[in-house]
Amino acid sequence: MEDNMDESQSQKGCKECCERCVGSLPWASLIATILLYMGVALFCGCGHEALTGTVTILQNYFELIKNPRDLLDVFTIIDILKYIIYGLAGGFFVFGVLLLVEGFFTTGAIRDLYGEFKITACGRCLTAFLMFLAYLFFLVWIGVTAFTGLPVFMYFNIWSMCKNASLVEGANLCLDLRQFGVVPISEERKVCTGSEKFFKMCESNELDLTFHLFVCALAGAGAAAIAMVHFLMALAANWGYLKDASRMQKYEDIRSKEEQELHDIHSTRSKERLNAYT
Repeated sequence: MEDNMDESQSQKGCKECCERCVGSLPWASLIATILLYMGVALFCGCGHEALTGTVTILQNYFELIKNPRDLLDVFTIIDILKYIIYGLAGGFFVFGVLLLVEGFFTTGAIRDLYGEFKITACGRCLTAFLMFLAYLFFLVWIGVTAFTGLPVFMYFNIWSMCKNASLVEGANLCLDLRQFGVVPISEERKVCTGSEKFFKMCESNELDLTFHLFVCALAGAGAAAIAMVHFLMALAANWGYLKDASRMQKYEDIRSKEEQELHDIHSTRSKERLNAYT
């Protein structure tokens, strides 16, 4: 009988411990971090491979080569974009870790207000600063998403041209890089539907793969922007909870001091009465 009671008590203890651990997890920050990492990884990986495929298409089908005399040509811009992708991957990895740590700390501080953790003004200021950074990075990802939509639109036009050229007989369509600003106006780099290069480009795997990679990169940028919205909501809620918890802590401190003062007054009066009787 005693063994069964001990087992039931141990099971209740394990259950309470598991519930406490699960309840102390910052689920909003955790979900936002996972969504942010997935979006950034999808954007950076697919964006890097899509830029590499773009270079291959320009070199193979448009015969565009890098000119050493040009300081800022399309290949240099693509290399700069790759470095920006590397910076985004590293920077947002660190930023996601900071936000997740802040979520863990805030959740623990709220649930253990009168225990080991203490609500301080520094913690509230840190949460407000991270909320400000999250808002700025949300605007950055909105811009990145809009910028990523440009190559998706361009490749969709090329894909449509390939489909229309095969369906409509005698269609005379040309793809000129000058209309996209890739080459100067004085330099003519175009491929028309009647040429062999155009059909090779349409039938190649580079065009289809690069188009779908840009679409995936656009989806990743959108997911990262949504993750920043989740972070903003979580940080705003944490800041409000911290503010309310700080007020509650001040109220409890004042009430404990008043109770201590009343207790001291009662003890002093009781001593005075005892001395008067004696």
